Amino acid sequence: MKSILNPKLSAALSPNLPKFSSFALFPRPSEFMTPFPTRIPNHLRLNPTHFSSRNMIPTTQNRSLQSESSASASSSGEIHVIVGPMFAGKTTSLIRRIQSESGNGRNVAIIKSSKDTRYGLDSIVTHDGTKLPCWALANLSSFKQKFGVDAYEQLDVIGIDEAQFFDDLYDFCREAADHDGKTVVVAGLDGNYLRRNFGSVLDIIPLADSVTKLTARCEICGKHAFFTLRKTQETQVELIGGVDVYMPVCRQHYVNGQVAMETTRLVLESQKVECGSHS
Repeated sequence: MKSILNPKLSAALSPNLPKFSSFALFPRPSEFMTPFPTRIPNHLRLNPTHFSSRNMIPTTQNRSLQSESSASASSSGEIHVIVGPMFAGKTTSLIRRIQSESGNGRNVAIIKSSKDTRYGLDSIVTHDGTKLPCWALANLSSFKQKFGVDAYEQLDVIGIDEAQFFDDLYDFCREAADHDGKTVVVAGLDGNYLRRNFGSVLDIIPLADSVTKLTARCEICGKHAFFTLRKTQETQVELIGGVDVYMPVCRQHYVNGQVAMETTRLVLESQKVECGSHS
């Protein structure tokens, strides 16, 4: 891997991937080809007048089309989206993909939102402690300048973690894949604690080459968990936290949990009213 990356990231990305030996797809020509006859019958001879050097030279228009086609092929990127509730392994999947791409000799970089300071600003970290160095940014549009234009040109793969916090996610992914030829791997929440669209993650689904929906394990019954239940009374959409604030739940326990949370809220409000009347 080239030296355009953060040295810590270069050291962290070195999976032991198996090496595959080359093999022949076709037998040698001598194994199935027979020699041409030494004398070609007259009726099979080609008329030289049908060919000229003019036929063998591409026109300016053809050369232009070939050039455009080649440029289009070389600039074709990809977008892969990984979504799911909290504790579903989104960051783990992102790290594995980045390590795999790096192991295949591609230049990689990882970005996360500077809003997420739970495990420090210089790394993306899974809930079980696995981490890789990253760029912590307030917005994605500043990445090319901060990373360096020349270094950005050499990048093959860009990973984005906690993508729901980036308002410019759609424009960045479209530009990086459609025009810059980058492979962009995006990991983030598809819904907030109210099961509504969170940030711009769902907006990039129409741009994506692939979408992976991960599930966690319901903290109450152990079934597949598709939703994130907030365990506290805060109501703001962006509330960064871990197991102290959120838990993954199945549909049944999400609904039951919401009912329980609403009941608790009403009880607390009534207690406040009673305390106010007594004072």
